[in-house]
This record gives sequence, structure tokens and C-alpha cells, in this order.
Amino acid sequence: MPRPLTLLLVRHGQSEWNAAGLMQGQTAHVPLTALGRTQAEAAADELARLAPGALFTSDLLRAVQTAEACARATGLPAVPTSALREQGYGVLEGRPSHELWDVVDWTDAHWSAEGGESLAELHGRVRSYLVDLCAEPPAEVIALVTHGDTIRAIQAVVAGLGPDALPSITPPNGSVTRVEFCP
Repeated sequence: MPRPLTLLLVRHGQSEWNAAGLMQGQTAHVPLTALGRTQAEAAADELARLAPGALFTSDLLRAVQTAEACARATGLPAVPTSALREQGYGVLEGRPSHELWDVVDWTDAHWSAEGGESLAELHGRVRSYLVDLCAEPPAEVIALVTHGDTIRAIQAVVAGLGPDALPSITPPNGSVTRVEFCP
């Protein structure tokens, strides 16, 4: 039986749109704030103590900037992948989050905004990525720099839960969450 992988899930530091309360989704160009850079450095220090053997990151700027700090702290190259992107919110991206409570059906894992991605699609994307990662793991401990909804989807996959059972709590910006995964 294959050994489980240890996954260190790093949520990117605070972005300008986090601070402004805007829906980010897969908007690519949103950078970290000064606080976000501080959070990224703190996460990088924690990650270095946990000694991952590989480092992968979402290809969205806020995650890449966080991964750059992690790469400096660990000495590992940060390998970007679109598989670790945040859930896409299509036409809702850039809108104030507080305006969306009556627009988004948060209870339906198959709902998506026009041009966006449902939680079920996010869950499937993440599950496929993790299964592929386990097929040929680059290390026993792997750091993944990613986003809040993506981390929740990873947690559901690791727990053997479907897209309708994602954890309700999103890890804070700049946090490191450790999980074990063996498909």
C-alpha cells in the first residue's frame, strides 16, 4: 500500500481585493498588500520548519507572490499550475462580495455564475490533480500554495467527501494547514 503524502496547504497572503472585499475568483492580476507580504513571509518561515521536498503554486499572482517567499525560505523552486487556482466566479469577479449573498446559491455544489466554475467542478479539478500527484509524488512532503476555496476542496477530497460537503471554515490568509492524503 502506498504511503500517504503529507500536503502542506498554504493560503496566499492578503490581496488587494481581499482587503477591498471584492470577489477574486480566477482574476489573475491581483497582488498582495503589505500585510499580505508579511503573512507570506510568516507562512514561508513556518513552511521552512516543516521541510517540504516540493513546492507547487497556483499560477494566480497573489499565490505566486506568496510562493516566491516560500521558495526563498525553503530553497525549493515554486512550480506554477492552473490546477491550484481558486474557484472561478466568472462575471461576478471584481464585484463587492457583500453584494453577492443574494446572487450566489452557496448551498448548491453544482451552481456556477456565468463563465464561472461550480464547487463540484472545483472539487473534480482538485481531486484529479491530487490523484496525479500521488501517482508520481516528487516528495513525501509537498507544499501547495493556493486559495481558500481550493483548500476547502482539497480538505474534502482528503476526507473522502464530495463537493456538497466542503468544510465551511476557510483557513485565514497566510496560514499553513497540514493534511495526509492517500487515494
